[in-house]
Amino acid sequence: MTANPIAETVRSLMPRARTELTELVAFESVADENVAPRSECEAAANWVADALRAEDFQDVALLDTPDGSQAVYGILPGPAGAPTVLLYAHYDVQPKLDESAWLSPPFELTERDGRWYGRGTADCKGGVILHLLALRALKANGGVPVTVKVIVEGSEEQGTGGLERYAEEHPELLTADAIVIGDAGNFRVGLPTVTATLRGMTMIRVQIDTLEGNLHSGQFGGAAPDALAALIRVLDSLRGPDGSTVIDGLPGDRVWEGLQYPEENFRQDAKVLPGVDLPGGGTVADRIWARPAVTVVGIDCHPVAGATPSIPKTARAQISLRVPPGQDAAEATKLLFAHIENHTPWNARVTMEQVGQGQAFQADTSSPAYASMAEAMEVAYPGQEMQTAGLGGSIPLCSTLASLYPEAEILLIGLSEPEAQIHAPNESVSPEELERLSVAEAHFLLNYALSKQA
Repeated sequence: MTANPIAETVRSLMPRARTELTELVAFESVADENVAPRSECEAAANWVADALRAEDFQDVALLDTPDGSQAVYGILPGPAGAPTVLLYAHYDVQPKLDESAWLSPPFELTERDGRWYGRGTADCKGGVILHLLALRALKANGGVPVTVKVIVEGSEEQGTGGLERYAEEHPELLTADAIVIGDAGNFRVGLPTVTATLRGMTMIRVQIDTLEGNLHSGQFGGAAPDALAALIRVLDSLRGPDGSTVIDGLPGDRVWEGLQYPEENFRQDAKVLPGVDLPGGGTVADRIWARPAVTVVGIDCHPVAGATPSIPKTARAQISLRVPPGQDAAEATKLLFAHIENHTPWNARVTMEQVGQGQAFQADTSSPAYASMAEAMEVAYPGQEMQTAGLGGSIPLCSTLASLYPEAEILLIGLSEPEAQIHAPNESVSPEELERLSVAEAHFLLNYALSKQA
């Protein structure tokens, strides 16, 4: 990295960054009280609020949002007439999942092979630290040249829309000239990337009931309607013969025109087992950035352990559907409901409920903020030109912010590159990426302030 005062300051702050990320990762801040106590999220929120106060932020507040979560807000006034930049991250995390698959405790930051492991290190507690590092570097080198607002969400991973609804009810709170969402990631380690598109999402639960009670499979099997078998039929109907997502009425043939994702790289990043085919048609980029994708994320029925030879009377699944920009998530939800209704066999009773939804997002990459970020990335990543990619995941707040503030320039950066394995066991962050992106964000704020003076 080319030596400059900001880069040198960030490097000197990295031991502090590790200490702080260790503290923040230690909170099991899963925004689902069925998984972790609410007190863990409250403790994480208070940690973030205290960190903002220590950096002289004003009006620091824990915002009680409609879904019961708390978002942390603060404002750092800049010079008179300076533009306002909103920095976003979230402190809530995914559950640890299979703890036995973790090589070190999920809520204890552990260094291995040059990476820092722990739930939330990349997604997105690392994003909180990224913003703090950038601001500290600027304060140590002449001051922060813009007014900075920070919003740190408390239920992003649940998709329950608390902060979106709060922002809609208080639209003046998050107004900004530019918005930096620190919840995306580079295409791969060392390749500076901004994310131009996000898929929208809907999350639903489906329950199928066929019998008043479980039945002996020997006495009644073959004629009694099996609820799990019916559910399997329904779930199978959501995929075509090649594995493509097929939902009646929902287009699934769009093409991604930008940066491509070679299949061999995707196989390595996704850790696909040798000999296993990739489902779907088109390029990998088409499948993960431009087309809808359905995933069965959970099933409730008889567990294998302790199973008895009985026909289940009920079975339930949770289904995630991702939709690309240009497809309305609410309309996709209606089509998904209708598809399931139409494909449920044997006139079985089917009930559905929606548990989360967020719209897709597409950024204006021709905006001045992108030029400012491209220049900043060149400083942080010498010899590397900033790339523009899609992201198959969803950040529902982005579309809400774009709707509330149509003049705001929205950029997505972050620490969730493929090696980070976010949402999976052994999530990790590259400290080098944290360092470089903090340098980039600091230089972006400098560049953006200058661009608004021109």
